[in-house]
Amino acid sequence: MMAKKILVVDDSALMRRVICDIIDSDERFQVVDRATNGLEAYDLLSKNQYDAVVLDVNMPKMNGLQLLEELRKNKISAKVMMASTDTKEGAKTTLDALELGALDFIHKPDSAMECRVESFKEKLLSTLDIVANSRPAVFSSIPRVQENTQTAERVADLARKFSTKNRGSKIVAIASSTGGPKSLQAVIPRLPADLNAPVLLVQHMPKGFTASLAERLNTLSQLNVKEAKEGDELQNGTVYVSMGGMHMNVKNNGGTYTIHYSDEPSREGVKPCANYMYESLADSRYDEIVCVVMTGMGADGTEGIRNLEAKKKVHVIAQNQESCVVYGMPKNVINAGLSDQIVPLDQLAQEIALNVGVKA
Repeated sequence: MMAKKILVVDDSALMRRVICDIIDSDERFQVVDRATNGLEAYDLLSKNQYDAVVLDVNMPKMNGLQLLEELRKNKISAKVMMASTDTKEGAKTTLDALELGALDFIHKPDSAMECRVESFKEKLLSTLDIVANSRPAVFSSIPRVQENTQTAERVADLARKFSTKNRGSKIVAIASSTGGPKSLQAVIPRLPADLNAPVLLVQHMPKGFTASLAERLNTLSQLNVKEAKEGDELQNGTVYVSMGGMHMNVKNNGGTYTIHYSDEPSREGVKPCANYMYESLADSRYDEIVCVVMTGMGADGTEGIRNLEAKKKVHVIAQNQESCVVYGMPKNVINAGLSDQIVPLDQLAQEIALNVGVKA
């Protein structure tokens, strides 16, 4: 098997050396080029193809975000993961990078010495493997609020005309991972404000990032989007984004449903894990759970939906391969025979609304 070709972009000579050494220590990868700023990286990327790019944010001449903007503007395809000290608490910077085409991110410790810690090495290499084996980001602008409003209204009209399945109470439960933060912007803002169900969302992200993700989706959307808090009572037309670093569950309090967080270990290697969310709905009184499994590595969602299906009526919508950044989670659901629909990204909102309906 040929080693994947990697470009490392970092203005610190010491950090560049440490990251290159970690990458080259794994036979799956080979660092074939290095750049000290975005300008150098742009020159290399305009001439060469790489399997993945490890990109710093803060650099002279052209920073990481500016490089991503130039690549998008000039339609230069690259599979980029961010590795920056900004990406720990700099959730806005990280979300900006993901919107501009970066596929994933990792927090780079402040010192080169900390980079030699085994947990950092493992995270760097596992994230690099996901990015190197994913699809390049699709160059598309983020729809304006006005466009989202028009699309959401069209979806609502369709649901009013054609939704025959909206009898009884329903809930939507979405699972997404790598590629999710940007892909969700093609789903959540297109859902109508009067959607006749609450929406639960588990996006694999660390603590500190999910509040910013919820805020950003909320500014683009007709329905209310929020990071779910302990004890939140579920309301139709509201999206509840699971907090990073905890598992989100739904608790039945005599017919009203509230958010409850639990602190079990990671499952499927992630925390939050959508399996817990799905399984927590098994004892609910919802007439149907609409499960949506989107882009992401691994199999989160499959076991939870299988366990949920044993007790409840479910309708499972899987994102199709062609529109996934990483075709892992939907593929596992489909291969397990659990999917009822396989749908492109740009039709997910419509299918969700048709399944749960809108308020009359």
